[in-house]
Amino acid sequence: MPRLALYTFGVLKTPLADPGDLTREFYESGAAVYQEITRHPGYLTHAEPATDSRGVLFDADWGPWGEFAVPAWYDKGRTPETSALAVTLSLWTGLRPAFEAVHTGLHRAALTRRRDWFERTGHPSYVAWWVGDGEIPGWRDGVSRLEHLDGHDPAPHAFTFRDSFAPDGTPARREGATRQG
Repeated sequence: MPRLALYTFGVLKTPLADPGDLTREFYESGAAVYQEITRHPGYLTHAEPATDSRGVLFDADWGPWGEFAVPAWYDKGRTPETSALAVTLSLWTGLRPAFEAVHTGLHRAALTRRRDWFERTGHPSYVAWWVGDGEIPGWRDGVSRLEHLDGHDPAPHAFTFRDSFAPDGTPARREGATRQG
């Protein structure tokens, strides 16, 4: 049975290692959001490094998720001291559970703070696509699809909640999806 892959990417206003209040608030919110998301119906798993290394993204061992990668437009640091990004790669049973997890609860509350934490880049902040049962999407796949979405209309290869597709490639407007995507 196909599963939904969801890749999110945001450029933070401050590096992950910044000791200021905004970064601390972002980490605290993120930790609580992840705990809630992992209990959401339809959530399957998300990319995690093999070892817990706060701020280490580029040199971490991501196991089956592959080598860490970011979109070409990311032009900030790549070390634990200079990285200024928030990125996730997750798997879901379908569109509805992923949409509901993103737009309810603690994540919805965090979305109201996104302008405090993230730069406006003019690029999409997430992309979704279908993968086969047992397939683990890689970071490079997520980046490739996000960059494709940045330059093209949503398609079965790379889409948003607003303009989504069923696993067979047919348009699939999800009940309850917003016009913002």
